[in-house]
Amino acid sequence: MKIAKLLAGTALALFLFAPTLSAGATPWRRQAGAAAARPVPAQAAAVQLRGLKRPVVVRRDERGIPYIEAESEEDLYFAQGYVTASDRLWQMELLRRTARGELAEVLGRAALEEDKRRRTYGFARTAEHSLTKASPELRAALEAYARGVNAYVATLDDRTTPPEFKILGFRPRPWAPADSVVVGKNFAEALSSSWPTDLARAAFASLPKEKRDALFPVVSPLDVLVVGTDAPVKKSSAPTTGAGTTIEVAEAAEALRALAEIEAASRRSFERVGLYAEDLAASNNWVVSGRRTYSGKPLLANDPHLSASAPSIWYLVHLSAPGLRVAGVTSPGAPGVLIGHNERIAWGVTNLGPDVQDLYRETFDPENPRRYRTPQGWREAELRREEIKVRKGFNSTETETVTHDVTVTRHGPVVFERGGARYSLKWTALDPEVVDFEGFHFINRARDWKTFRDALRRYKGPTQNFVYADVDGHIGYYGAGLIPVRRGADGSTPHDGATDASEWVGFIPFDELPHVFDPPSGIIVTANSRVVGTSYRHHLTHVWASPTRARRIYDLLGSKKKMTAEDFRAVLGDAYTISGRTFVREVSRVAREARLEERNPKWRDTLALFDAWDGVLKPEARAPRLALEMRAQFQQKILAAAVGGELAREYRWPNGVTFFDRLVAERPREWLPEGTASFADLFDAIHREARASLARKFGEDESKWTWGAEFPVRFPHPLAAVPLLGDQFKIEPFPQTGSVGIFATPNVGPTVSMRMIADLADWDRTQQGITLGQSGLPQSPHWKDQLEDWRNVTPRTLPFTQKAVRAAARDTVELRPAP
Repeated sequence: MKIAKLLAGTALALFLFAPTLSAGATPWRRQAGAAAARPVPAQAAAVQLRGLKRPVVVRRDERGIPYIEAESEEDLYFAQGYVTASDRLWQMELLRRTARGELAEVLGRAALEEDKRRRTYGFARTAEHSLTKASPELRAALEAYARGVNAYVATLDDRTTPPEFKILGFRPRPWAPADSVVVGKNFAEALSSSWPTDLARAAFASLPKEKRDALFPVVSPLDVLVVGTDAPVKKSSAPTTGAGTTIEVAEAAEALRALAEIEAASRRSFERVGLYAEDLAASNNWVVSGRRTYSGKPLLANDPHLSASAPSIWYLVHLSAPGLRVAGVTSPGAPGVLIGHNERIAWGVTNLGPDVQDLYRETFDPENPRRYRTPQGWREAELRREEIKVRKGFNSTETETVTHDVTVTRHGPVVFERGGARYSLKWTALDPEVVDFEGFHFINRARDWKTFRDALRRYKGPTQNFVYADVDGHIGYYGAGLIPVRRGADGSTPHDGATDASEWVGFIPFDELPHVFDPPSGIIVTANSRVVGTSYRHHLTHVWASPTRARRIYDLLGSKKKMTAEDFRAVLGDAYTISGRTFVREVSRVAREARLEERNPKWRDTLALFDAWDGVLKPEARAPRLALEMRAQFQQKILAAAVGGELAREYRWPNGVTFFDRLVAERPREWLPEGTASFADLFDAIHREARASLARKFGEDESKWTWGAEFPVRFPHPLAAVPLLGDQFKIEPFPQTGSVGIFATPNVGPTVSMRMIADLADWDRTQQGITLGQSGLPQSPHWKDQLEDWRNVTPRTLPFTQKAVRAAARDTVELRPAP
């Protein structure tokens, strides 16, 4: 039963909710909210806290962004933990419980399967172990941060506890340093989970090679390469399967149905916390050198693409201590800054998305299900019993314990079982030597390209495209993170676990990871698509995102000799779709040549609509909504004819857009469904079916068939659906501009989670903003005060220098050591 139904109408819910109607947070929180519209007070307020060594000054600007100034790094991170918890404590609790597999304890059986998955991965155990491998500097920061969080938790009472805790009837337990580490595993899972793709690819292994090559493209003429070149002799971009396994069609269809359920559950889980990244495609970033700007200094932009949520997954912060001054965004629960700049450098990230997960089909002994085959003979698998607390019902916090047994082989835990086949998972994120946030701690302190590279050597989280700029005028790129090197295979399909033919033999050496410094073009762009040419010696992945976003960004940047921050802002807001325009142009050409309007007069309306469309995905636009419906029908018919209905329904491939763009442009007859004489006939059929589909969805009034009608922007909160009680968390949906997916645009609409334009000519002109606001408390004036800036793509400046910070301050509080 959904938690909303459990909450509805209960006396306890009303009792718990009543105090939130008039409650503030802490005395400081009430001051911060009240002071938002008045000048800086003549004398700073003060809060006494146990655990501080020296006073810390916290200033907040008109958006409620904290500027924390401390006399030591220990006190700085203590204060960051305290301040972040004051704004986002519930979100921190949600992120921690998600990664640890402890959601069912507060949400009930609705979250049990999610908990089982995270317990299978063993994130909590891995985080505890990897904490012992952290550098002394990071460990000290994590410990100070945890003390600060707990100092805030100690101030809470029934009136000031965030509403989610009161609705669900529990109090937060103390924060531990390992909780910050385990939060990083959420990012790793969201940004590097490719094992379902491996299994799906195996399902298509029985197809003829030519069809596989076409259906799973790697190379596109639109690719924007950052490193290397494409050899002109390369004709096939299809991956080899090495020592992978194959799956019969019947088993494949069953496996794909099961995978669809798993991925749907995973999506719901990540959308709850604002970390869902469709097909691992998550972000744009770019940087240009000073010779391409009017200021003569580089400009750098970044907009991470993660699912919209309330509150935002990002938290803006400015940190200052002797030897350290850094500003940008972090994730609640993580000390320091993840994306931003210091006094010398700026950096941004997008997901590189290499294949860092491998499935192994293990052979277990039918007479002893604990034994599995290895090259050295039978081996006993580890059996780990997890005990998961599950809430019995909303009216009581009483729990029952559900046991979950995890089988662990030499490759890793068994994560998928179907039809007698059992698959174990090897994954860099399960390596106990990996400390996800280690690299960022040192990036915050980097001064130049050399120290930036040294910091990246420590980075072991989900592999990212880091773009870089410094005040000396240099720009650069590094694809940093752990990427396995395999023996005899490429990891694109499951391996035979009983042999060593496909084992990992190490990782790509850091100096051989893709990178570039001061490229001649003066432009670097990444957007999750292929960044390395075929000349690059190492295998990264066969599963790149469509290059249409990167190509559009690169073309816009290259169209100007000199650029400003306003030019960058225009690119951030660009909603032109290359794939959408390709589809409309080619369909219109064929329809006119075949005189399809003579068969169906509705074609006249469609062609007029297509002709008038400028390719921009605006909420009121009708052409792209009809085009997308036709494109969906086109894909389904092509796939059903090529691979059969079962596999066609489950086909989802990040760069499938490249294949279908080529198909609609070149129209090779061998791909026509049987019984279809021409592409004109095919287009006529999908046109009829698309119009009928839209009429069923929106009615016969075609003026309502708009882009914004079906794709509203929503900012979900886990408790927003609760009758009455959830109203405080609701953000009214509104039509989106832009899109992710098939008709992707640089501005991907609702999944833009943050925007930054770093201006290295003047740090005080750097622009940065998040989706809703700094606070996770609905009663706060900063709950959604950034929403209009987000909608209009007008991120505000984020003051950086001491003078600018003090001028921007609207409220000040001094955190003092308690006697």
